[in-house]
Amino acid sequence: MKRQFFAALFLTAATVAIAPTANAAETKAVENIQSTRLEFLNNQTKAVDDIQATRLDFLSNQTKAVGDIQATRLDFLSNQTKAVDDIQATWLEHLDMQTKAVDDIQATRLEFLNNQTKAVDDIQATRLEHLDMQTKAVDDIQATRLEFLNNQTKAVDDIQSTRLEFLNNQTKAVEDVQSTRLDFLNTQTKAVLR
Repeated sequence: MKRQFFAALFLTAATVAIAPTANAAETKAVENIQSTRLEFLNNQTKAVDDIQATRLDFLSNQTKAVGDIQATRLDFLSNQTKAVDDIQATWLEHLDMQTKAVDDIQATRLEFLNNQTKAVDDIQATRLEHLDMQTKAVDDIQATRLEFLNNQTKAVDDIQSTRLEFLNNQTKAVEDVQSTRLDFLNTQTKAVLR
C-alpha cells in the first residue's frame, strides 16, 4: 500500500515537473486522477487500518483467551495441588491413625505380657511357697521320725539294759546257788571224810 502511495506521489511529482506548461484541462484531469488516487489510497489506508484493528482485536481476543486458558490451567493446577494436599493430609491422618493403632496394640500386648509375667511370677511364688511348705513338712516328718527312732533306740537300750541287769541278777543268783551248793558239797565231803 505504501509503495502504491509513494508510486502515485512520485508519478504526480514527475507529471508536475515534466509538463509545467500543459494546459488547464490536463491539469484538471491530472488533479482528478490524483484526487481519485488519493481517495483510493485513503480507502486502502482505511482498509489497512481496519485490518490492523481487526488483527489487534483478534490478537487481544487471543491474548484474552490465552489468559483465560492460563487462568483455567492455573485454577486446575491449584485444584490439583489442593487435591494432592488433601490426599496427602488424608494419607498422613491415616498413617497417624495406623501408627496410633499399632501403638495401642503394642501397649495392649505389653500389658498382656506384663500380666502374664506377673501371673507366672505369682505361680512361681506359689510353687516356691508350696515347695517350702512341703520341705518344711518333710523336715518336720523327718524330725518326728528321728525323735521316734531315738525314743525307740532309747527304749531298746533301756530294755537291753534291763535284760542285762536281769541276766546279771540271774547269773549272780546262779553263782550264789552254785556257791551254796559247792559249800554244801564241801560240807558233806568234809563230813564224810571225818
